[in-house]
Amino acid sequence: MSEDAQNKWTEHKMLQPRIEKVVVNLNIGKSGEPLEKASRVLNEISGQTPYKAKAKKSIRDWGIRQGEPIACVVTLRREKGIDFLKKVLPVIDNKLSKRSFDEIGNFAFGLKEHIDIPGVKYDPEIGIFGMDVCVSVNRPGQRIKIRRKQTKHVGKKHLLTSEESMEYVRQTLGVEIV
Repeated sequence: MSEDAQNKWTEHKMLQPRIEKVVVNLNIGKSGEPLEKASRVLNEISGQTPYKAKAKKSIRDWGIRQGEPIACVVTLRREKGIDFLKKVLPVIDNKLSKRSFDEIGNFAFGLKEHIDIPGVKYDPEIGIFGMDVCVSVNRPGQRIKIRRKQTKHVGKKHLLTSEESMEYVRQTLGVEIV
């Protein structure tokens, strides 16, 4: 698969997979000071200002009201996303499960503690946060499927499979698929 895929990718540039975006989500579940601390942590780790995601509906038992900010999210695109992944993947020992990949090649994983990331020090004032990392992998030309004007259909041969995505991640990021 790897040699065949590599030949196919070098012959046709439009078939070369790429990391489109990396979304880092720190879900706190409540607004106020804990969310501000999480926002500072995410800003420090990613180098970008996070936006605050709001609750979609009220859950009385948990004390969440609709429209209340409960999470902070950062979207890193292209090179920034790859650099972030190279910094974060050693935390999980550069191993991903096959189940982490969906049928179109995207994958996700979680971190239990942000202080495991190299270069991040523990601050007792801030505390420890876990985070979810979702990575979108696709090929050039996929944008025509999601753009606002003149959306078009993308053929089955051009869609990325989970096996191709695994191979691409294995080659570019040095990740072991378990």
